Amino acid sequence: MMSRPRPSVPKGRIGKTMGCLQLVLGVLVIIVSTLSLFRFYSAGFLSNNGDICRHFYGMKDVSGFDINALSARVGEVLDKMANLQEKLELVVRQMEKNKDLAKANIPRSEYKKFLEEEVIQPLYSAHIGLRQIRLPKVEGIRNSTLKEEPLINSFVVEEIRKYITPKENKNGNVNIYGMERVYNTIGHSCVLLKKELEEYMDYDIGSYCKDDWPLAQKLMINGCDPVPRRRCLTRASKLYKKPYPINESLWKLPDGGNVRWANYKCRNFECLSSKNPKRGFSKCTGCFEMDKEKLKWVGNATLPVDVLIKDVLAIKPGEIRIGLDFGIGTGTFAARMREQNVTIVSTALNLGAPFSETIALRGLVPLYMTLNQRLPFFDNTLDLIHTTGFMDGWIDLQLMDFILFDWDRVLRPGGLLWVDRFFCSRKDLDDYMYMFLQFRYKKHKWALSPKSKDEVFLSAVLEKPPRSL
Repeated sequence: MMSRPRPSVPKGRIGKTMGCLQLVLGVLVIIVSTLSLFRFYSAGFLSNNGDICRHFYGMKDVSGFDINALSARVGEVLDKMANLQEKLELVVRQMEKNKDLAKANIPRSEYKKFLEEEVIQPLYSAHIGLRQIRLPKVEGIRNSTLKEEPLINSFVVEEIRKYITPKENKNGNVNIYGMERVYNTIGHSCVLLKKELEEYMDYDIGSYCKDDWPLAQKLMINGCDPVPRRRCLTRASKLYKKPYPINESLWKLPDGGNVRWANYKCRNFECLSSKNPKRGFSKCTGCFEMDKEKLKWVGNATLPVDVLIKDVLAIKPGEIRIGLDFGIGTGTFAARMREQNVTIVSTALNLGAPFSETIALRGLVPLYMTLNQRLPFFDNTLDLIHTTGFMDGWIDLQLMDFILFDWDRVLRPGGLLWVDRFFCSRKDLDDYMYMFLQFRYKKHKWALSPKSKDEVFLSAVLEKPPRSL
């Protein structure tokens, strides 16, 4: 059987292709040069104004403007253009050397993919970078005498600068918040974590994000919280399947394919067993084993400090409807309360294991937040706050004070604070007991029990007083 001859690319077409690529390179160089000259001319660099140097080099004293940051950003854009030019020139040279190219059958889809990935996307990225280079505003901001917001020029990465720049209302009117502009916030410690934050915000707009959630969590835990929003697409597991139905998911481990395991020591739920000493986390022993989780808060009370859900709900029959579980776990407390028609939001950080994903895949609500963040609830709104396994005797007393006052803020009058197996050293017990008692809550449960020779457990169920004006 005769084989069909493979179509070839005419030599004339090869010459035209190389000619077009060289023409594209020449046009790119002209465009970049023109845009660069225009920007520097508009900034006054090409004028005879002798004040321009004093204007820029003296800016740091006025508004914190960093000329080195500007130079670094310009250099970054020029490097992108230079890399693109080198890549295109390399392709042209390879095409010239490849004598068999005329015999090759290269589909149009491959040409299209090459142009999109190797030419258009890098060119777009460099173009956006060039357009986003921001010079200080000579006219100032509204009635301000500052030439720029001081924090902006602490960073080099343009995406951070864009994020924290105040956003003026488009119509010039006061917005729904009663403000003329919107400020995106990042914690002040972000400046101390400048390297990590710039790494986190260094990405291609509109492309896939790096699998760098541990970096974001590190920023949060160290006080750079909330971290900035990003304009890239979050990755998901390639094996993602739809979750189990709610009547199954509450007490069944999720499908391991729904978790991105790359940043954990374990690569499946079986590895997270309490019998595995190298599972990657130490808190919440056995919390990925549903047979053990099913016994919590409904039975198996072994210590005087153990409190059951039915006993707490009996304190306020029908009044406990919504609440917060502040601790570390896989959502078992929220699952038990859901069976009692109570909605619980569970705080979760992925400290060595996929706690957040597990809570969500069980059909519950994970709240990804740290101890140093103000609770995202309005005053006097929650019926219950439950805490266990996380905020214990390691915590600084002043930090604990801020946390407890925030919990008091969101608890409604008559709401319950359930402190579950809090433990500390015996010598610190009086200090920690004072922290809980200072609010003059009504005691429904207050129990102490030895944990070890030098440590003690404390459990309490306390009711917030009305404090009416």
